[in-house]
Amino acid sequence: MSEPLRRVILADDEPAVRDAIAFLLESRGLAVSAFESAEALLAWLDGAPRLETACFLLDVRMEGMSGLALQDALLARGLAHPIIFLTGHGDVPMAVDALKRGASDFLQKPYSDNTLVDRLEEALAADGQRHARAQRQQAEAGRLAALTPREREVMQLVAAGKLNKVIADELCISVRTVEVARARVFEKLGVRSAAEVATLLARSPQV
Repeated sequence: MSEPLRRVILADDEPAVRDAIAFLLESRGLAVSAFESAEALLAWLDGAPRLETACFLLDVRMEGMSGLALQDALLARGLAHPIIFLTGHGDVPMAVDALKRGASDFLQKPYSDNTLVDRLEEALAADGQRHARAQRQQAEAGRLAALTPREREVMQLVAAGKLNKVIADELCISVRTVEVARARVFEKLGVRSAAEVATLLARSPQV
């Protein structure tokens, strides 16, 4: 299986800064989508494929929509990817406020190339883990949805650690019916024990 594409989405209205950052990141093996404004970034998102592992790198002060307003727009779209802000000295209080509203980090100018890349690598690693969890949860939700109502009843009691005979008594069915339903639950969920069923259900509180 190939490594997932890791993309940095950059917004900075200074061409020299934007080009230098894009060149640096691409030289370190990262995919970069660079934009001269928050508005251009949002327009690109409207037509872009769904992002997997990504990080937003935003200048706090830009002509037009600011980096902070862009953060609000990204959050309003339900995007959970980390956001790192680039700030000047006078922008630090604003960057701190951005952190309180969910930003991942901020870098004060001037910063070293290695520091910038290290912070982005950390953010992308965290986002990769988030994406993997989301994929696992989606797959588990699909497997749970494939269970019949009877299998779901048996699953809940199996997860509670109850024996087949006890389950049969509680559901007023035969032990053989419980055994068949239990086997089907294990097969559909891709598990091998009651403990694994309980663990899966603990990750799916909506069940």
